[in-house]
Amino acid sequence: MESYQATLDYLYSRLPMFQRIGAAAYKEDLTNTLALCQALGNPERAFKTVHVAGTNGKGSSSHMLAAILQSAGYKTGLYTSPHLKNFTERIKINGQEVHQSFVIDFVERIKPAIETIEPSFFETTVAMAFDYFRKEKVDVAVIEVGLGGRLDSTNVITPEVSLITNISWDHADLLGDTLQKIAGEKAGIIKPHIPSVVSERQEEVADVFIAKARKENSPLTFASEIYEVDALGDGNFSARSHSGSNRYQLELKGAYQQKNLAGVLATVDELRKKGFAISNENVSDGLKRTVQLTQLKGRWQKLNDSPLTVCDTGHNEAGIAEVMHQIQQQKFETLHIVWGMVKDKSPDRVLALLPKTAKYYFCQASIPRALPVAELQAKAKTFGLDGVAIEEVNKAIAEARKMASPNDMIFIGGSTFVVADIDNL
Repeated sequence: MESYQATLDYLYSRLPMFQRIGAAAYKEDLTNTLALCQALGNPERAFKTVHVAGTNGKGSSSHMLAAILQSAGYKTGLYTSPHLKNFTERIKINGQEVHQSFVIDFVERIKPAIETIEPSFFETTVAMAFDYFRKEKVDVAVIEVGLGGRLDSTNVITPEVSLITNISWDHADLLGDTLQKIAGEKAGIIKPHIPSVVSERQEEVADVFIAKARKENSPLTFASEIYEVDALGDGNFSARSHSGSNRYQLELKGAYQQKNLAGVLATVDELRKKGFAISNENVSDGLKRTVQLTQLKGRWQKLNDSPLTVCDTGHNEAGIAEVMHQIQQQKFETLHIVWGMVKDKSPDRVLALLPKTAKYYFCQASIPRALPVAELQAKAKTFGLDGVAIEEVNKAIAEARKMASPNDMIFIGGSTFVVADIDNL
C-alpha cells in the first residue's frame, strides 16, 4: 500500500489542478466526471444532496447548511474546495475529515480508470467524495460547486434543492466577460422540477435565473424577497418573513453573512417541504455552532485580540468590498494590511477598493499562481497604496505584528492562498 503522501503526490503530479496552475486545469464538460462515476457504480445516486453555487458566499452557505442538518440529527456529508491546510478538508462527514486511508485506497482502486480517463484533480476529488459518502451511508450531502456550475464536475447530481448565492466578477476568463454570462454558468445547476433558491435578487442578472428556471420547470425563490435580514453587529442578525421574526447569533461573524443567511433559511424551507425534519432550534443551533460543527476556517476569523488580528478568504471585487466595509466597523488607531493576490485575475478592481491610509505588507502565497510580490507592490503603488514587500506570508505577518501597537488592527487576506499559508490557523 502506498503512503498517503505518495498518493497525494500522484494526484497532484498526474492531474491538472486549478488551484495551483489556473485555467489550464479547467475542463469544459462533464464527460470525465460521468465516466469516473460510472466506473465506481454511480455513487452520486446513493444519497440525497443539496447543491450550492455562486461567486461569493457559497462556502459559508454550504457550511451553515451542513451545520443545520447536523444539528437536526442527519449524518451529513460536506464537499468543499479549495482546502486551506490539508487535502482531507475537502471531504467531511459531520465535521470529520475523510480518513487518509480512504484516500489511499480510493486512488489505488481507480488508478486504471485515472490512467484511461485522465481526469483533472478536481474531477477525481469529486468522484472520491461521492464514493466516500456512499460508503459511509450519509443521509444527505451538501455539495459546493468548484467553479461556475453548468460544466462543474459536481453538476452530475440531482439535488433536493439548488442554492445560488450572489453573482459578481470572478474567473471572467473562464466563465464569461459579463455578469449575465457568469450568472448563466451558475444557473446551470438549476435542474428540471428541482426547487432552486437564489440568495439575493440582483436586478442585472435576475432574468437569467427566471428564464432558466422556467425552461426547467423549476420552482424558483429569491430568498431576499422572502426574508428581510438585518445585521445587528457582532454576528447577530434578525430575519423577518411573513411567518414572523427571528434573531440568530452566527458563529460566522462577517456582516456579509447577511446576504447568505436569507439563502440558507429559504433552502431550509425547501428541505422541510421535501420531508426533512428541521426545527427552528436546529436552525439556531447550526448557525450558532457552524465552525464548531463543520470545522470551517478563514471566514472573518479572529486570530488575536491585541492588536485585533483578523483573516478572511474573500478574494474578488464583491468579497473584498464586503470585507473592507466590515473593517470600517472596527475600532483601531492604525490599520495594517498583509496582502497577497493571484496572477490570473486583474488586480485593478480589487486594489481600487483598498484604503490608502493603511500600512501594507505585500506578500506572495506559496503556489505557482501567486502574483510575484514585487509586481504586486508596484501595481499597488499606482493606486496610492504604500508598503513593504516581504515574500513569505508568515514573515510579512511577523513584520506587521512588530510594527503594530496594541490598539491597531491587522488584516490578512487578498487571496484564499494567503490565508492558507498562515501558521497554526
